[in-house]
Amino acid sequence: MSSTRPNAGPVIEFCDVSYCIAGGRPILAGLCLQVHRGELLVLLGRSGSGKSTALKLVNGLLAPTKGQVCIEGRPTRDWDQIQLRRSIGYAIQEVGLLPHLSVEKNIGLVPRLQKWPLERIRQRVDELMLLLQLPSDELRERHPHQLSGGQRQRVGLARALAADPAILLMDEPFGALDPLTRAEIQREFKLLQQRLGKTVVFVTHDVREAMLLGTRIALLDSGRLMGVYSAEEFLCTADPLAAEYVAVYRGDKLIDRPRIQTDKQ
Repeated sequence: MSSTRPNAGPVIEFCDVSYCIAGGRPILAGLCLQVHRGELLVLLGRSGSGKSTALKLVNGLLAPTKGQVCIEGRPTRDWDQIQLRRSIGYAIQEVGLLPHLSVEKNIGLVPRLQKWPLERIRQRVDELMLLLQLPSDELRERHPHQLSGGQRQRVGLARALAADPAILLMDEPFGALDPLTRAEIQREFKLLQQRLGKTVVFVTHDVREAMLLGTRIALLDSGRLMGVYSAEEFLCTADPLAAEYVAVYRGDKLIDRPRIQTDKQ
């Protein structure tokens, strides 16, 4: 298990966190995990392993059944929940752009809610469109249905970054893109994260994406944390579950193992 710490002190900490749905079925059980400043921590696992649930516990969309999640040392339950969510960038696979708003208004949504001055919002939109290679003159007034899939994903990322959050949560954000566009945006995002130094928690079931992007990889299975690894450690670990992912990464035949099919959690 890796002890790599890019910077001292966790920005996000899961302290013996469990989450159960009605009826008592555990989605997460006893999760203890730290996310350090400036790193990109990947949550890797199959559908139903608890990845998306863990992400929603960070920004207060869900509350732990047991334990606590801390942001900058402060439990999420002690935060103003609206302010907590507005202070954390959140990007998802479906992008979630508002169809009736232009690109400019979608990107500037959170700064408007935070009552930034209009000129400051406009400058921030310009800055992010340039950063994410979105031609401002061409796309600023377009609506989401007038964009390509890659453009929509870039606009979604720009919106997540608009209020300059220190933390960015990403739930399989590139999963709906075609392979070539996905590979292009993955490379761009890796460079962007390194440049901006954001603390990122990134959910994926794609081991290749995890290996490309992650500072560390946290492997989840059936709601439990199996290990936390650097990319190099992940390739070398003797853990049998990790070995299945490594086999996929290397193009080997996947070991057959019976699985109960579950909905994405």
